[in-house]
Amino acid sequence: MLTIYDIDKKFGRRSFLKVGGLTLGGLTLPQLLAAKANAASGSNLVRDKSVVFLFLHGGPSQVETFDPKMTAPSNIRSATGEVSTSLPGITYGATFERLAALADKTSIVRSFRTGDSRHDIKPIVHRDTFNANLGSIYSRIVGQSDANTGMPTNVALFPRAVDPSTQPATMQFGKFGSTGELGTSTAPFVPGGGGDLQKDMELKLPMDRVTDRRQLLSLLDQVRKDVEGEDSVSRLREQAFSTILGGVAEAFDLSKEDPKTLARYDTSHISRPDNISKKWNNYNNYVDNGKTLGKLLLLSRRLCEAGCGFVTVTTNFVWDMHADVNNAPMTEGMRYMGLPLDYAVSAFIEDVEARGLTDKILLVVCGEMGRTPKINAKGGRDHWGNISPLMLSGGGLNMGQVIGQSTRNVGEPLTEPYDIKHLVSTIMHTLFDISELRIAPGVPNDVARALSDWKPIDGLL
Repeated sequence: MLTIYDIDKKFGRRSFLKVGGLTLGGLTLPQLLAAKANAASGSNLVRDKSVVFLFLHGGPSQVETFDPKMTAPSNIRSATGEVSTSLPGITYGATFERLAALADKTSIVRSFRTGDSRHDIKPIVHRDTFNANLGSIYSRIVGQSDANTGMPTNVALFPRAVDPSTQPATMQFGKFGSTGELGTSTAPFVPGGGGDLQKDMELKLPMDRVTDRRQLLSLLDQVRKDVEGEDSVSRLREQAFSTILGGVAEAFDLSKEDPKTLARYDTSHISRPDNISKKWNNYNNYVDNGKTLGKLLLLSRRLCEAGCGFVTVTTNFVWDMHADVNNAPMTEGMRYMGLPLDYAVSAFIEDVEARGLTDKILLVVCGEMGRTPKINAKGGRDHWGNISPLMLSGGGLNMGQVIGQSTRNVGEPLTEPYDIKHLVSTIMHTLFDISELRIAPGVPNDVARALSDWKPIDGLL
């Protein structure tokens, strides 16, 4: 906790030491700023880019998202209909009007598959991510924190990161913080996940006469001289002060955002609790999704701007559209989840472009599987691993295209199939110069070899 007391207009030694000892992820802030533990050196390896991976937990449908197949029989084609996009001859599911207008700024892969129909959190954690959070590969190579700002390089955002009234993150199908073979130090930082870490990001200043940052730093400098001597505090500790006062903590604080931007991202009015049927056991999940999805994406953009290289974003388990006691059918479910997704992702794409960050931030949107080609008797779709929707935007990749085709019944790829290895390779080629990876110090041989050998999705790089 960063606490500064104003007792008799002086700081105490204990408060001063609390500032210097602030921790993130188990390391003191000066350590985070001083060291690049296990980091690869050399500016040629690491590109100035970030990835936001929006994970649609529960498995979204291929046809109700980006491959509506309206010429297929009625029990196969999109239950929500279709909408024309900005790309001639290409349509999306009718829920996605805003994204359809931005199709020239996205790439859709219609021949992607995650490989099985089990509920888990692939491709976020999978054997092809070395059984670790996908962002942990990034932090294993570059280090746990940005050397200039102290920002964690790998962050996972769940609803509680922006709204403490929401439910805990769903972990029964897999641990988002898994580090597998890469070491516990590569685990994502989870704001709002409980414990002291989130509190450590707070800055408490009950001092009437401290009116600006410069005055505060002058006072801290005087404390250093009075308490420990002129030369006893390193420049790194001074950098720790400026980092907390100006960078890391502020990046996590949405109140610092322009109110108009915050309103554009806000999805709480798109899927309101009073418009969601309480007969579904997943009612609270639908509510949490509507309340937080947009703000989570806004927070992810702020973190990328502050030096975070990989952000995982997910709401609680909502995309499991069986039309059973737990889950709504396709048409109703797409109102609960599809409409907020359309609103939030389009806001992200437009915002990133307006800020000149399109080439620097890659957005990846997919789930752990797809849904069955045929709609079941109750109007839902069940688990299906042979084809899954995938959308990408930005990152300097080639946009405005649809890659691959599905079969007429949308059961599997018709053209060359792409799998998790292809997606991981695409992401890592975006973040790194892969040709430099094999010779980079500190990178595990199996990681370097796999990322060098795996092929990215054709047409994106």
